[in-house]
Amino acid sequence: MPKPHQVVVLALPPVVGYDMTIPPTVLGAATRADGTALYDVRVCGIDQSPIRASAGFTVVPDFGAEILAEADTVIIPGTRIHEPRHEGTLPDELGAALAKIRPGARIASICTGAFVLAAAGLLDGRPVTTHWRYADQFRALYPKVLLNENLLFVDDGDIITSAGLSAGVDLCLHLARVDYGSEVANRAARHCVVPPWRDGGQSQFIDRNVPDEGSAGTAPTRAWANEHLGEELDLATLAGHARMSVRTFSRRFKAETGLSPGAWLLQQRVRHACHLLETTDLPVDRVAQEAGLGTAGSLRHHLRTELGVSPLAYRKTFRAG
Repeated sequence: MPKPHQVVVLALPPVVGYDMTIPPTVLGAATRADGTALYDVRVCGIDQSPIRASAGFTVVPDFGAEILAEADTVIIPGTRIHEPRHEGTLPDELGAALAKIRPGARIASICTGAFVLAAAGLLDGRPVTTHWRYADQFRALYPKVLLNENLLFVDDGDIITSAGLSAGVDLCLHLARVDYGSEVANRAARHCVVPPWRDGGQSQFIDRNVPDEGSAGTAPTRAWANEHLGEELDLATLAGHARMSVRTFSRRFKAETGLSPGAWLLQQRVRHACHLLETTDLPVDRVAQEAGLGTAGSLRHHLRTELGVSPLAYRKTFRAG
């Protein structure tokens, strides 16, 4: 049996304690159907000295930076480390630790861990995200990085970044999905009692004016739409179900999800098509119809755009996983 995927979490003081615990918890719950662990997650520091957390406690890592050389994936959780966060520089000892990461290893960050990757020069010219609250500070320090603070996570192949705090859960479930398929990711999500996928981006969590008291939300209509993806669902139909004008519905929908109704609906249809490809033997044209994407050609177009693969390639990858 293949050995577990080696994940090393590099905790940098003052580390965000919640962020640091997400990879061991979520990826530790990613198992085969028989319970066999698929990840071996270890936490390290620059050395094995106690690491102060931002929430009033201190942890002692089992490993120093030497373990980074063995990692298939390195994850840097949120941190308040001064130089990357405020000066745009990297302390010598941190630079030396990052240099131990072997070529070809995947590198991820949670929340303000992206500041560390940016200070190391790993993000220049690449699309990334971080906590929306620190977006302006990040841009000022790292103008060459393509920051989008509206997203929960950004997968750019060998570099993956997530937004703040709980978005680290989304990132880790995404890693499990990419590595081993939806069944494994869903099993880990059920164990952690979290949704396997969250709608929208972090724009829905950015500070904004509170809607008028007593206003109805769009969540019931979103739930209804997800049950009728194979049907014709135009904006007027959705607004009518919500008993709102088209204008009011569009405004409230964007405020609640961070997406327009059309973009959200396309996202749900693509995800449903992926689910059908993973879990059924339906022909591709039938999958397209059931997901509301119309034709096999339309499904191929959207999968190529969203995921860079064809429906058959997607099915082969994730059914095997």
